[in-house]
Amino acid sequence: MSVKRRDLIEYLEQHGFSLLREGGKHSVYTNGALSIPIKRHRVIDRITANGLCKQASLPPKF
Repeated sequence: MSVKRRDLIEYLEQHGFSLLREGGKHSVYTNGALSIPIKRHRVIDRITANGLCKQASLPPKF
C-alpha cells in the first residue's frame, strides 16, 4: 500500500510543520526544532511515510 505525498504533507502541516526549502530531490519541512526531508515522488511507501511521522514525533497515520 502507498501514500500520496500530498496527504503526508497535509498531515505534517496540520501538526505545525511548514515548508523550509526545496532541495534537489527533497522538500524540507520544519516546525522550528525538527527538519523532515520528504522525497518528491507522487507516491511514498506506507512504511516510509510512517517512518517520517515517527521522525517528526507524531503518531503513525498511514
